[in-house]
Amino acid sequence: MVAAAVVVVRDYDPKNDCRAVEEVERICEVGPGGKLSIFTDLLGDPICRVRNSPVYQMLVAEVVVQKDGGEWREIVGMIRGCIKTVTCGKKMSRNNGKTGLPLPIYAKVAYILGLRVSPFHRRMGIGLKLVMKMEEWFRENGAEYSYMATENDNQASINLFTHKCGYSNFRRPSILVQPVFAHRVGVSSRVTIIKLSPGDAEVLYRRRFSTTEFFPRDIDSILRNNLSLGTFLAVPKGRYTAETWPGAEEFLADPPESWAVLSVWNSMELFKLEVRGASMKLRGFAKTTRVLDRAFPWLHLPSVPEVFRPFGLHFLYGLGGEGPLSVKFITALCGFAHNLAKDRGCGVVATEVSAADPLSLGIPHWKRLSCADDLWCIKRLGEYYSDGSVGDWTKSQAGLSIFVDPREV
Repeated sequence: MVAAAVVVVRDYDPKNDCRAVEEVERICEVGPGGKLSIFTDLLGDPICRVRNSPVYQMLVAEVVVQKDGGEWREIVGMIRGCIKTVTCGKKMSRNNGKTGLPLPIYAKVAYILGLRVSPFHRRMGIGLKLVMKMEEWFRENGAEYSYMATENDNQASINLFTHKCGYSNFRRPSILVQPVFAHRVGVSSRVTIIKLSPGDAEVLYRRRFSTTEFFPRDIDSILRNNLSLGTFLAVPKGRYTAETWPGAEEFLADPPESWAVLSVWNSMELFKLEVRGASMKLRGFAKTTRVLDRAFPWLHLPSVPEVFRPFGLHFLYGLGGEGPLSVKFITALCGFAHNLAKDRGCGVVATEVSAADPLSLGIPHWKRLSCADDLWCIKRLGEYYSDGSVGDWTKSQAGLSIFVDPREV
């Protein structure tokens, strides 16, 4: 006699659950805009995508069946979540009235990622159970808001969060992906690129970008993480060199008219990606570009790398800048990041920015691999605020920029 199946949501056990979670991850292919499927290989550590966050959790959904006096169990879903403190607004104070610079208002925010349910066990309410259990953990740990990201055409995910879980559409950033070509990308000779120390990078980010929405209060932990390959500053040629760099304090006291900055996160140490679902025609075209590029390397043809087998990702975060040439300086930094990825054997370089951010015009990307209209949904979990009051953040207007935490990619 077989009893009815019961779905149990519990903590992930890294010792016993790893293989089963990887199998669910394998059969739940995801991809930007539904154009191509992307398989995520978590390199044998399913919890690695949140392990670098200050506070994190991973839950699994397990179907339990009593049969013939025994018990049969199967993991059919999982969810990851993390909690951090980020900027949700800004305010003026008496202490900063002389400078005229606003101060950030922080909120304790939770982020949901990696929600997966086996295709063979959908429409059973498993996704809802996982989200509700994760939100329970968020509240227990003092989170004021919960948010998640999904593709704008992933109707099943949108329905789950907005119709059943009470989330609302919040922001629509753009995911921009650029393949790493076989040849190096030229970087403007009018730009000098300086690698900043983690200390200088922290000073620069806190002084210039701490009021940017979703700016992490623990930016120092991100910049000093082993996965952060460095922060790079682009300035006009002749202004500074690596040897004459005066430090962030002096730079900010008298900055050049135009400059730009970005940091690079080594996601290839956490997971691999693989493009699936491409037609034979597209595969043939990609192979042809590589053959031509090898035969005529001096032409610097934009050959398509081998993305139809597992490849690594470098993520660009903390993009910012000032001045009339900041867009061109961002382009130079992206070229530098491309060459860094090439030297490290990486397959693609990606970033995520607000669709309204003017710097997005300077970020090279391939439309076929990118998602111009990603969707972030948010939910208010509590009625309290950790630093000041901005009302209900879920109803606030979007700014020009957002800060995308690389730990949540």
